[in-house]
Amino acid sequence: MTRATVCVVGSGAREHAIAWSLARSADVVVTPGNPGIGGVAPSGHTIRSDPKPPQLLDASLYVIGPEVPLVEGLADELRAGGRLVFGPGAAGARLEGSKAFMKQLCAGAGVPTAAWACFAEPSPAIEFMKSLAPPYVVKTDGLAAGKGVLVTSDLAEAAADVAAKLSGSAFGGAGRRVVIEEAMAGPELSLFAVCDGTRALPLPEAQDFKRLGDGDTGPNTGGMGAYSPVPSAGDAAVSEAMGRIVEPALDALSRSGADYRGLLYAGVMLTPDGPKLVEFNVRFGDPETEVVLPRVRGDLVELLAAAAGGDLRPAAAEAACAPDAAVCVVAAAPGYPEAPRSGTPISGVRAAGTLPGVTVFHAGTRRLDDGTLVTAGGRVLCVSALGSTITAARARAYEAIARVGFEGMTYRRDIAEAAAKSEVT
Repeated sequence: MTRATVCVVGSGAREHAIAWSLARSADVVVTPGNPGIGGVAPSGHTIRSDPKPPQLLDASLYVIGPEVPLVEGLADELRAGGRLVFGPGAAGARLEGSKAFMKQLCAGAGVPTAAWACFAEPSPAIEFMKSLAPPYVVKTDGLAAGKGVLVTSDLAEAAADVAAKLSGSAFGGAGRRVVIEEAMAGPELSLFAVCDGTRALPLPEAQDFKRLGDGDTGPNTGGMGAYSPVPSAGDAAVSEAMGRIVEPALDALSRSGADYRGLLYAGVMLTPDGPKLVEFNVRFGDPETEVVLPRVRGDLVELLAAAAGGDLRPAAAEAACAPDAAVCVVAAAPGYPEAPRSGTPISGVRAAGTLPGVTVFHAGTRRLDDGTLVTAGGRVLCVSALGSTITAARARAYEAIARVGFEGMTYRRDIAEAAAKSEVT
């Protein structure tokens, strides 16, 4: 594409990272965008935010970032208007919109996953949990912004969580049904696959950190950091996960009539019995996007446009991976994830971004009328760094985040720590 314009839908760090990557070969407009999105990329292409809805913006390709508009059918609406869209329609987005639907599709497709059952009443849910060995896994059936999962070895805590979700007090309508799963053991892998309806190409693998605190302590969050590549996985694990999980699911979607053109994100557990699916998401994951896309060395616009057009094959080479490693550390607001505090001034973002290989992606920020940048969400900034090794990328990310500051800022100090140590053992 020559001087193409791509429209990215969304406002978080994921969309910032997508726009940053697309701007290597196209002008990018992000709706509604955020205060960090804007300017001229090193390639000479422009990046800007625009509050107008995507239906009112003219672009040669539309990339939908968040899950909610996908589940609500935005991709279908844009396609009906003749637009080229990277993002599944509502039929395919049910994979994330309903965990029960996802589990049912996996059962029919033979995708290996945890034993499970779905409930709308507390008593049978608790009885089912009693039949499982702890820890217990309780998930909202519907969308919960990545926070609808409880993993605990305390049966009473799990039972209380089931009651809160089913009553609607925890997650409203999204929790009116719960999925109870057996716990799986093993390292986790985040696998992104670009899909054109019938074919899928993997992007670089990643691993994220869901718990708020060091050592995987505290509540589940939307993600406190990530790194790529994952030394404990490797090409063999990625290939096996594609063959056992992604490709059968894509085939099942196709047979059901869902033309899945978009990103299929498989959360995979590398168990002693092989890779098993934790869950599917129907969009780029966050914060994994901030470490995966910087490692894609090809033309991302060509790759996503080919998938949106229904034939990945001419652009398959664009998914090639650079040898560099990437590490992302999330700076979160005090009170996150339950009650994050907003409106706190932020300093040091520009200074952090001047370090070699470092990009600061805005997740939850707002700019006041006087130009002051303040916190406006739970996850505030995603500090991403490239390096020749995980150790080097990690050192850069932590050097950069040390330059950022706002009252009560919290971040994990152990992102990619074990992976870095594995490089020297």
